[in-house]
Amino acid sequence: MNGVSTAKLLAGVAVVAALSTTACSVEVRQQSGDNAGQSGPVKIAVVPKAIGFDFWEQVRVGAECAASKQPEVDVQWDGVTAESDVSGQQSLLQDMLSKGDVNGLVYAATDAKALADITRTATQQGTTVVNMDSGTNPQPPEVPVFATNNVAAAEQGTDLLAKELGGAGKVAFIEFQPGTSTNETRGQGFKNGLARNPGLQLVAQQSSDSDYNTALQVTQDILTANPDLNGIYAANEPSVLGAAEAVRQAGKAGQVKIIGWDTSDGQIQALQEGVITGLIAQNPFKMGYSAVEAAVGRIRGGQQPPVDTDTGSMLITKENLNSPEIQKLLNPSCENPPQ
Repeated sequence: MNGVSTAKLLAGVAVVAALSTTACSVEVRQQSGDNAGQSGPVKIAVVPKAIGFDFWEQVRVGAECAASKQPEVDVQWDGVTAESDVSGQQSLLQDMLSKGDVNGLVYAATDAKALADITRTATQQGTTVVNMDSGTNPQPPEVPVFATNNVAAAEQGTDLLAKELGGAGKVAFIEFQPGTSTNETRGQGFKNGLARNPGLQLVAQQSSDSDYNTALQVTQDILTANPDLNGIYAANEPSVLGAAEAVRQAGKAGQVKIIGWDTSDGQIQALQEGVITGLIAQNPFKMGYSAVEAAVGRIRGGQQPPVDTDTGSMLITKENLNSPEIQKLLNPSCENPPQ
């Protein structure tokens, strides 16, 4: 995957980066406190886990909508091309911080532990930080996270899978990137759901690395090893799409029940066709909107939102897809932004 070049030394700013997929450390100019109470133009860097996915595109639209509601707020949108490119995201964020031209940093951490130093560095140099979708480990108490309650939503999705299977069956788990907070919490919710639905038997667990082709291959392998597989829980967009295609190619559409996350056009089409049984729909527009709104509020007025804010989720099936509530979630409007 294409990464982003490591940060260059800039005049008056010393940046020492030790990049790996698990840790980084940066030294930057030091300021006291943060930039709360600032007046005038505000520039906020918004960095998703990766660009090029429908989910993150909706986050971008929400973030830019929030900026448009405030005077003199500019959003700089940038990101790596793969959610597995942890070092690339580290480099990108380090470069932004070393330039010192952003007042706020809104980002989704590709790796909870590896990105913790980025947040520490940013807050030390006086940059307001807000996390969206995924935070860090540790998560500083002054850095809020706007994200789905992944555990609760995953439990509901697993309950739906159990219901569709009549309470019993062999199931597989397609995760997407071990080490990210979203992956771990969605996995925890799934396994909580298994515990309260003991008739479900987990027979395989594989990672897609957030890649469609990898998800397709691992699901094909699982279907070959488990010809009597009854259900699949897939934890993000490429994992769902790859799993759905593998089931379709195996001629088992509708026989192997698929419950997955997110709502790209391809996923909605597969739901309508009966290849996918149910989707856990997040609210990426609200995620981007609320995170930018919080960053501006902190920068301009010193407002501190709660540490954790659930941006909400809904279960979508073929039966409720066209309901007004679901359609409003799938087609958000900047004219009537989320509250």
